[in-house]
Amino acid sequence: MIDAKSRLKLSNHWHLLATGFGSGLSPIIPGTMGSLAAIPFWLLMYWLLPVLLCWFIILFGFVVGIVICHRTSDDIQVYDHGSIVWDEFIGMWMTLMVIPLVSWQWVLIAFVLFRFFDMLKPWPIGWFDRQVGCGLGIMLDDIIAAIFAMVILAALAHWLPVL
Repeated sequence: MIDAKSRLKLSNHWHLLATGFGSGLSPIIPGTMGSLAAIPFWLLMYWLLPVLLCWFIILFGFVVGIVICHRTSDDIQVYDHGSIVWDEFIGMWMTLMVIPLVSWQWVLIAFVLFRFFDMLKPWPIGWFDRQVGCGLGIMLDDIIAAIFAMVILAALAHWLPVL
């Protein structure tokens, strides 16, 4: 039996992006590694670009991510394989966009909240994860997990503005 990872080719731009520039190839907790790898890219984007452009890039990344994840799943013949972490990149970027300031404490809280919801998949995240297929299904559960994390972050920022 051929391992799905052996079908991945980082020379293929879809696979490179789907694996979060290779971070999803980690032998342990690839989704968490993808989320961690997303942070420096977000910091660079956030520091260099206007906030509205960051949101546009995230939206574009979501739409293109549907194709990226679908094509890569088809190529490796496994739906939503653990090495596909582009969805974690977009979900993590969304979550980080609502932190009140860029400090390691707020980044850590955002990371933990996003990973909590992405891994636990409470309702309706789990429902969408099971019911929606293709690239949209791969992306959508992480977007909803990010929204859950964003709501809690906004509440924390209101009640604990200084960390």
